[in-house]
Amino acid sequence: MEIEYDLLIVGGGINGAAIARDAAGRGARVMLVEQDDLAAHTSSASTKLIHGGLRYLEQYEFRLVAKALAERERLMRAAPHLIRPLEFVLPHDRGMRPVWMMRIGLFLYDHLGGRSSLPRSRAIRLDTDGYGSAIQSKYTQGYRYADCWGDDSRLVVANVQDAAEHGATVMTRTRCLSAQRHREGWTLSLQCADGTTKSVTARILVNATGSWAADFLPQRAGIPGAGTLRLIKGSHIVTRKLFDGEHAYILQNPDKRIVFAIPYEDEFTLIGTTDVEWQGAPDAVAIDATETDYLCESVNRWFTTQIAPRDVLWSFAGVRPLYDDATTNASEISRDYVLSLDHADGAAPVMSIFGGKITTHRALAEEVMDKLARHLPGLQSAWTGKAPLPGGDLGERGLAGLVADVQRVAGFLDEQTVRRLAQSYGSRVFAFLGTAKTMGDLGQSFGAGLTQAEVDYLLGNEWAQTADDILWRRSKLGLHMRAEEVEALKAYLADHARVEAKAAE
Repeated sequence: MEIEYDLLIVGGGINGAAIARDAAGRGARVMLVEQDDLAAHTSSASTKLIHGGLRYLEQYEFRLVAKALAERERLMRAAPHLIRPLEFVLPHDRGMRPVWMMRIGLFLYDHLGGRSSLPRSRAIRLDTDGYGSAIQSKYTQGYRYADCWGDDSRLVVANVQDAAEHGATVMTRTRCLSAQRHREGWTLSLQCADGTTKSVTARILVNATGSWAADFLPQRAGIPGAGTLRLIKGSHIVTRKLFDGEHAYILQNPDKRIVFAIPYEDEFTLIGTTDVEWQGAPDAVAIDATETDYLCESVNRWFTTQIAPRDVLWSFAGVRPLYDDATTNASEISRDYVLSLDHADGAAPVMSIFGGKITTHRALAEEVMDKLARHLPGLQSAWTGKAPLPGGDLGERGLAGLVADVQRVAGFLDEQTVRRLAQSYGSRVFAFLGTAKTMGDLGQSFGAGLTQAEVDYLLGNEWAQTADDILWRRSKLGLHMRAEEVEALKAYLADHARVEAKAAE
């Protein structure tokens, strides 16, 4: 059989995107297929943190935390526009965790990942250090530590962009109907967005389907699965801004879980997450009333400003596909990943990915490709550890320098839009700002700073197709736009699709 690709990766979440990037950069012929939009599910429903996971130390997950902290440092260098330092305030209640435990945990968190560019943790007085204005006066002690905030769905897109620029073929809205295994490779039947089907061949199949990973091989290839998953729903709520300042809070609860309260999109506070077993379809997940109450109660236990379900402006939920390690408590299941490579009896290899954190996606992809390298002789060595992601080549002036450049070049944009564009696209923002001197030069304005020029860039360069792709994954402008503005965007996209379809005839 004539082989078209070295790797065919099924799944356009963060793991599939990172593997495609790593493989294409090593010289492999890569195809990535995703049945929906990029980052359509779990990879756009995280708490938006690039972190080691302070609470995982209580489960003795020292290796995972150390790896994640080291990756946090690499990702800050690779994508300084998408991943930025964030200060966390941890109010203390002696009845939940003792002081000695907090100090030891934070000491380990400061040092496990090796050398860090972020400041070390320290004890603070909430009533005098300026961090306690949002916290009830009965809580006077706390701790401050540093971690990172990250734009999860844009991180997926950046990885896929890099893969495509290294030669990968990317097909979204494309379903893998079946996968037939041979000794020399795989034959896969794909269904495209328009309903047509095509057959492709690849030496290696990579099952990066996330929440579907346990079922993919039995259902699509007719071969036994390589592991089982526990699907854990994590839900978040968004309210109006609950506190001033650029720091976030990490709030302890009597059940030993923690909840984050994070400044979000300038005007809002993001609160999450929950840990609930999920038995339904991974793409039909939504927050329920019990989870909303839990998150509100978590905030009300600590904050002076009290909230209720009626204060929730938006919510989102995702399913974390965690490798089933037989742990009873959903919060204690390991967030580490498991890789399963099957090439029994000389048959074509298949690699399945189970679990993982968004923070460790690069390391996961590198490990996958190191394991597959002997099946693909001639590949280059690992390369992503020091390479910037698209838009991340900001130089010594960093994000602040880019913001200043955008303000100078496009002074007609308001400050909030300048900052959003710089943080979203990094150095690539000028690809659609071009030589514009006025808002009119950027075409139709849809509201909240979104222009036709930006929309066209997303359609042509980031695989966006629908209003949801643009307003909830490539950005979070859905929080800022009025209903009539959203309808205007939908009308523009419909016109664009008609023009494209006619041109393809």
